[in-house]
Amino acid sequence: LDPENRWVKLADVIPWHVAETMYAKNFMSKRGAPALTVRMALGSLIIKEKLGLSDVETVEQIKENPYLQFFIGLETYQHAAPFDASMLTHFRKRLKHTDLAALQEELLQRHLAEERKRAEEHDENQNGDDDGNDGPANRGKLIVDATCAPADIAYPTDIGLLNDAREKTERIIDELCAMHPEGVAKPRMSRRTARKDFLAVGMKKSLSRKALRKGLRKQLSYLRRNLQYIGGLSASVPLTALSKRLYRDLLVIDELHRQQHEMYKTEKKSISDRIVSISHPHVRPIVRGKAAAKTEFGMKLSISVVDGISMPERMSWNAYNEGCDLVRDIERYRERYGHYPESVHADKIYRTLANRMWCKERGIRLSGVPLGRPPKDAEKNRARRRQIREDEGIRNAVEGKFGQAKRRYGLGRVMARLAESSQTVVCIVFLVMNLDRLLSLSFLRLFEWLLSELDVIRNLFKWSSSRAATECCWEMV
Repeated sequence: LDPENRWVKLADVIPWHVAETMYAKNFMSKRGAPALTVRMALGSLIIKEKLGLSDVETVEQIKENPYLQFFIGLETYQHAAPFDASMLTHFRKRLKHTDLAALQEELLQRHLAEERKRAEEHDENQNGDDDGNDGPANRGKLIVDATCAPADIAYPTDIGLLNDAREKTERIIDELCAMHPEGVAKPRMSRRTARKDFLAVGMKKSLSRKALRKGLRKQLSYLRRNLQYIGGLSASVPLTALSKRLYRDLLVIDELHRQQHEMYKTEKKSISDRIVSISHPHVRPIVRGKAAAKTEFGMKLSISVVDGISMPERMSWNAYNEGCDLVRDIERYRERYGHYPESVHADKIYRTLANRMWCKERGIRLSGVPLGRPPKDAEKNRARRRQIREDEGIRNAVEGKFGQAKRRYGLGRVMARLAESSQTVVCIVFLVMNLDRLLSLSFLRLFEWLLSELDVIRNLFKWSSSRAATECCWEMV
């Protein structure tokens, strides 16, 4: 294999032994078939996110590419697939987002150790000159921001959710009637009428408030009647006889009916812990206020960016105020780098009075417009505006990271269905981005070394040319 291949280089960067220790916690029993290695599990997920493939296509690419087989730890090339595509689902369940976060911390610490070693070697080459920056003085720039990772769900509407719930309860009633010991007949559910009533409301482009409430009332009545049928059938057929998916859907539908009925009675448009998808009951609406979408449905996450390396700081399915996490993010920066940052670059929601005072006490400059009136001195005012523009330019790095994660990788639409799997996918996306960043840094260091060597050769050539000219002058004399 070519040692300069990107997959060979990438395999050398990842600390597989650290991931193996975390992955082994999932297999405490000695019974059953031996589990696949963490290199095969984590490597396949990295391949999937890096190349933007589906589960089936990921396995096909691994089967056809010897470099990908080397990356997941196979010793020899084989024509057969190393595992079935369904195993990727189990890999996402076993690799917890907390373990992936710890793996990223290990990657960062290894990178910082190499940077410190390189800095010490540079100081030795400079005759041990000390610039006095080895103390705990504030250094570096911390960039923080939050975004939403939309889930793969249809845009939720109240009438659409009730119709979906009604159809699922009809299927549950069919299953319970088929399992009834006395072979009871199916109750009257008015399926065609209910479907017709839904289409009369759901397919209209413009709808009055009165017509919408009429449609909601009808769908709520259909759903309430179906739930009553299920309650009556459960006396003869236990609900545990249903499949896990149908039983879980029934629990979600019962809560959905309660929420929709309460909103209909009180004429409210929102409710706490609102369900927006029966198949994704963990997803919540996240108000963003952006031009493209005022409300997104998915996971809200906060990240920090330092020297191009992105670290997920918080992930939540409920909306939260990211400004309350600024102190925690700065303290984590101190734990990682050994000192506070010189400046923190964030948007307006982080610039609360409490955060400003906390940063001021520790000598940290928080970007943005300072409190109070602008200075009367024209020169100071120009310098102030110049500093604000520079801070906004620095903060654009985190927006670029969000764009890279959403447009290049899978953060723009998280396809995983489970809450834990979705968190794993998000962590894998940022892990792949950081690995690419570390590989690019190694290339930049090689480029800098080549430039330094060329500079040495150029200086040597100038010195030899000047020496030859001096000798020529002495001969003429």
